[in-house]
Amino acid sequence: MKAIVQTGYGSPDVFGIRDIGKPVVKDDNVLVRVHAAALHAGDVFMMRGVPYFTRMVVGFPKPRDYVPGYDVAGVVEETGKSVTRLRLGDEVYGSFAHTCAEYVSASQGKLEHKPTNLTLEQAAAVPTSAIAALHGIRDAGKVKPGQTVLINGASGGVGTFAVQIAKAYGAEVTGVCSTRNVELVRSIGADHVIDYTQEDFTKGNRRYDLILDNVANHPLHACRRVLTPTGKHIPNSGHRGMPYILKAMLVSMFVRQQGRGYVATPKPGDLIELTELIEAEKVTSVIDKVFPLAAFSEAMKHLNEGHARGKVVITMEPRSS
Repeated sequence: MKAIVQTGYGSPDVFGIRDIGKPVVKDDNVLVRVHAAALHAGDVFMMRGVPYFTRMVVGFPKPRDYVPGYDVAGVVEETGKSVTRLRLGDEVYGSFAHTCAEYVSASQGKLEHKPTNLTLEQAAAVPTSAIAALHGIRDAGKVKPGQTVLINGASGGVGTFAVQIAKAYGAEVTGVCSTRNVELVRSIGADHVIDYTQEDFTKGNRRYDLILDNVANHPLHACRRVLTPTGKHIPNSGHRGMPYILKAMLVSMFVRQQGRGYVATPKPGDLIELTELIEAEKVTSVIDKVFPLAAFSEAMKHLNEGHARGKVVITMEPRSS
């Protein structure tokens, strides 16, 4: 089968298409014929090999046949003998590693039926970023109806989901984005939109119960200045590197309003909740661009520039036998 394989570290040119072995299906696993996969910030870190601990995953001193991608949507083609939840022909989606390939294999617990009101391309854009947003709003932020929430980086992959999930949880939502994305952020439900080229939210008069910070482009103390007395600032970004995240973790030990970063490891039930929100038309995916598998390096270049509106999706080309 065809798959994207990373051959080095650095630029988007380190990726190429190779023929690799088709996954073997274990008893509890499902073989999925991939229709689409989506990219996110983690793929950029793996490409760069920075932070350096990412090389423990990809390979050291150079990648070891590493296939990128963490999101997938496709059709069940084969099931292990212990699989009971899924059947041949089911359209499914999920979040796990190495999805930029014609076929992937995963345990049935990592997959759910695709939301009925999304296409496979739209569904592929959901899992990793939406789970990160869900954990930020539901778990780290513990958002309740009537609270005020600010999403910094509201037009990105995690941000577009965070705006919608916070609204679904009953919050009053402010989104921060650039001029060209103001209407987009307003269209997905933000009550207020701040254009960061015109206004610095840390110098405003509004106060927030939660700041979910997907950009980390302001000092920690500046973000805390616009919190309510019981509010919390939660950084969710490596854009300024690990020092920012580590500083937040240290400060959180002494300052109640300072939250620490979190790792959005998928939990049982996450995709079920997201599917319910999507089918209730409270959440949907926002796709910036769709690229064919052959244009993977171009897709990574676009993502690496850091200005994608929503998600970047990869679709599979005609499959080999």
